[in-house]
Amino acid sequence: MELSGAEIVVRCLQEEGVEHVFGYPGGSVLYIYDAIFKQETFQHILVRHEQAAVHAADAYSRATQKVGVCLVTSGPGVTNAVTGIATAYMDSIPMIILSGQVPTHAIGQDAFQECDTVGITRPCVKHNFLVKSVKDLAETMKKAFHIATTGRPGPVLVDIPKDVTRDKCRFEYPKSVEMRSYNPVVKGHQGQIKKALQLLMQAQRPMIYTGGGVILANAAPELNKFVDLLGFPVTNTLMGLGGFRASDRKFVGMPGMHGTYEANMAMQHCDVLIAIGARFDDRVIGDPKHFAQNPHKIIHVDVDPSSISKRVKVDVPIVGDVRETLVDLIGLVEQQFASGSRTDEAAVAAWWKQIDEWRTKDCLRYDKKSDLIKPQFVVEKLWEVTKGDAYITSDVGQHQMWAAQFYKFDKPRRWINSGGLGTMGVGLPYAMGVKMAHPDAQVACITGEGSIQMCIQELSTCKQYHLPVKIVNLNNRYLGMVRQWQQIEYGSRYSESYMDALPDFVKLAEAYGHIGIRVEHPQDVEPALRDAFGKYKDRLVFLDILTDQKENVWPMVQGGKGLTEMILSSEDL
Repeated sequence: MELSGAEIVVRCLQEEGVEHVFGYPGGSVLYIYDAIFKQETFQHILVRHEQAAVHAADAYSRATQKVGVCLVTSGPGVTNAVTGIATAYMDSIPMIILSGQVPTHAIGQDAFQECDTVGITRPCVKHNFLVKSVKDLAETMKKAFHIATTGRPGPVLVDIPKDVTRDKCRFEYPKSVEMRSYNPVVKGHQGQIKKALQLLMQAQRPMIYTGGGVILANAAPELNKFVDLLGFPVTNTLMGLGGFRASDRKFVGMPGMHGTYEANMAMQHCDVLIAIGARFDDRVIGDPKHFAQNPHKIIHVDVDPSSISKRVKVDVPIVGDVRETLVDLIGLVEQQFASGSRTDEAAVAAWWKQIDEWRTKDCLRYDKKSDLIKPQFVVEKLWEVTKGDAYITSDVGQHQMWAAQFYKFDKPRRWINSGGLGTMGVGLPYAMGVKMAHPDAQVACITGEGSIQMCIQELSTCKQYHLPVKIVNLNNRYLGMVRQWQQIEYGSRYSESYMDALPDFVKLAEAYGHIGIRVEHPQDVEPALRDAFGKYKDRLVFLDILTDQKENVWPMVQGGKGLTEMILSSEDL
């Protein structure tokens, strides 16, 4: 039986077990939308802007072990989606973007709503395809899902001309695909793993540094077992939060530009550092020359060989799947312990004593008696009210850092944020994607009055699909992170960072059919949060919380500075 290209697209999604597609229709994808109308296997979620479709699919993927899928039309549909695609690409998120294209005979003719989708998206996708024949469609879809989910994951775009969605051919979905030029390494080299074990067993000041690769590889259980077995200090990057439980004493906090004093000092002064699914990026280690000042041995485990020794020269590279490599390491450690061989326990105990001394700095302290609402206090109360078990999405800026510092993530895939690209506007569509994936879970979006306005039209989507997310707007009437940098590095010249002419967010939320609550005093924060998650648990609640305008995120490592050159408070300025 022959199927149209549009019907083949739908069948391919069904074969892949897709349950939700986020999208926005347009001329070049109308055959696909017609085919979607005729099926009931998966649900289509109509967003209000293509950027939100990609963000929602991205978050859907981050919060699950599934592949997020979005569908956009040609021309402006694609260009609107680019920000979301680049966001997912920077954080290695597996995702499929289906884009419409003008008919094949019109490509290159400057047709209505035509753009060079393959060319425009090439720098910000793992791979992309232009399907020129309906006969290639099913195999291309299979390849897209395979590439997106294997090796280092990432977004894959399939560009489908309108006539390809209309043409017909016999449908057969491949059970598997083989690509001669694409064979990612999964199993780490056993010799290298044994070298890593030897270094770890001899370490006197060991440090375990983990990133988003642990989350993507679903390796959190193995990481927790590995750390518990060795008893070494561990740090999770912004993208790796929840990989190791934050409530455990062995967790020394997040490293980097706004990391804890103890995490940064331990990263700098350890003698053996094992990096697992992390990439030594600029926001984590600062200046590589400063990081290399103290001699230490570095083990680097990553599925992507191009990430190893990219910014920091490593001693023991291990290319392989993070989870499989951890399983191998755990097995070897257990063998060593069973034979009576131990780590240098006296040296490690002395190292812990040094770390505990660094902890006495209490680098995350803030004024808890202030008459103004401190944003850190709001996040702490949110953690208490949700018992630390909510899915937290964030936008980008000061509120993102406070969420990372003060919400203690004990589970993976609970912290959904834009790490690599730092995209404002993701918070609300991220919350939508998470809520579609986990309809019974508590989902909160921590945002600021600048970020939330970038995709605020998605309040309409939330109304249509009954998505009772909670929006925690830390409203300081400034582009807070911009203002902080201007204060520290630009002589307090606050150029265009004050947010003038803000809407009444309570009335705006109500206009979209939701609950709006304004909070102006510290004593009202907890009751408002409890109402949001209790009394109004089945409604979207927009909490507009007026916070201290001048509060800054500490600690802070300025751009270009070394990891230990931290500003700990305003008093250091």
